[in-house]
Amino acid sequence: MNILGPQGRELDLLIVILPDNNGSLYGDVKRICETNLGLVSQCCLTKHVFKVNKQQYLANVALKINVKVGGRNTVLVDALARRIPLVSDIATIIFGADVTHPHPGEDSSPSIAAVVASQDWPEVTKYAGLVSAQAHRQELIQDLFKVWQDPERGTVSGGMIRELLISFWRATGQKPKRIIFYRDGVSEGQFYQVLLYELDAIRKACASLESDYQPPVTFVVVQKRHHTRLFANNHNDNRAVDKSGNILPGTVVDSKICHPTEFDFYLCSHAGIQGTSRPAHYHVLWDENNFTADGLQTLTNNLCYTYARCTRSVSIVPPAYYAHLAAFRARFYMEPDTSDSGSMASRGPPPGGRNTKAAGVGNVAVRPLPALKENVKRVMFYC
Repeated sequence: MNILGPQGRELDLLIVILPDNNGSLYGDVKRICETNLGLVSQCCLTKHVFKVNKQQYLANVALKINVKVGGRNTVLVDALARRIPLVSDIATIIFGADVTHPHPGEDSSPSIAAVVASQDWPEVTKYAGLVSAQAHRQELIQDLFKVWQDPERGTVSGGMIRELLISFWRATGQKPKRIIFYRDGVSEGQFYQVLLYELDAIRKACASLESDYQPPVTFVVVQKRHHTRLFANNHNDNRAVDKSGNILPGTVVDSKICHPTEFDFYLCSHAGIQGTSRPAHYHVLWDENNFTADGLQTLTNNLCYTYARCTRSVSIVPPAYYAHLAAFRARFYMEPDTSDSGSMASRGPPPGGRNTKAAGVGNVAVRPLPALKENVKRVMFYC
C-alpha cells in the first residue's frame, strides 16, 4: 500500500493463505483489512491450496473474489430482458436484513444487525452491506433510521436504510421507486412488533431524503426454523422427486397448510443433497406493491439462483442470506476485550449470578462497531 499510494494506485485485493488451525487469525485479518486498511481480502486454507485436484475449489474461490472486487457472477435473463414483473418496470431496490444474537450464556455480548441492499438495476445482483451492534438479544433493528443533534450541523438524519438508498442513487443515478424488504430471523410472536417499528423506520428514512418521497414497500419475513417438511405424493415417480428423493426445487405450497387469511407460502427453492429438504417459509406482512401470489413467489424463487458464492439455487432468498453473512462477519470486528469477556461468559455464569447479570444488560451502553471503510462498503466484502 505504501508503494502504490504515491503512484495514485490502490491495492485491489489481498489473498491470504492461512495455516489450517488458525485460531483467531482469520477474524483479525478481516477486522484489520475492512475497518483499518480499507482492503478486501480472500483467505484460503493451506490444506485446500495444496490439494491435487483443486479445480472445483479454485472455481469457488474465484466466484468469491469476483464479487469482492465489484464483479457479477450471475444475472437473470429476465432481468436483462426487463421482464421481471414489479421489478423491471421502475427502479426497484431489494433489501435483506438479519440480526444475529450471541450464544446462550454470553450475557455481555451485543446482538449484531446487518442490512444489505441491491445497488444495481435492472440486474439486482450486487448488494452493499452495513452492520451495527445493538443491545443484547434485541430483535428490532435499532439503526435503520436515527436522528441526532450535531453542534455544528444541527439536527442530522442517518441510519442504514438512508445510507443504502443514497448509495443506490449514486450507483444507478435513480431514486428507488419501489422497495422490497426481506427480513430474516423473526419469530411469529414478534411479527407485528417488527413490522410496526421497522416499516416506520423505512418511511422516516425515505422522508428524510425528500419530504414527499414515499416509495411503496413490500415487507416479507423469511423463516427457516420451523417443523414443516414437504414430500412428493408419489415417491416412486421420478418426475416428482430429485435424485436425493426430495421434492423438486421450485416447489411452492400456498394453500391448505398456510395461514387462513394472511399472505404466506412455503418455497423449496434448492435441490436437496442430503437429508430432507427444509422449505423456507415466507410471510408477507405488508404489501403496497400489490404483488400477486404467483408474482412474489416467482421473483423470490428466481432470486435464489443469483446467489454469488455458488452456481446453484440456494434455500433462502440471497439478500437475507447476505445479511446473515454480513452480521456473522461483524462479530470479528468487536474489540478484543469484549470478545474475551464473551468467551469467559460462555464457560458458564458464576453460581447464582446469572439473573442479576442478565437483568442489568439492558442498561449497558453498547460499544459501536468500528466503521467499515467506504470502498469496502460498496462491494460484497462479506461473501
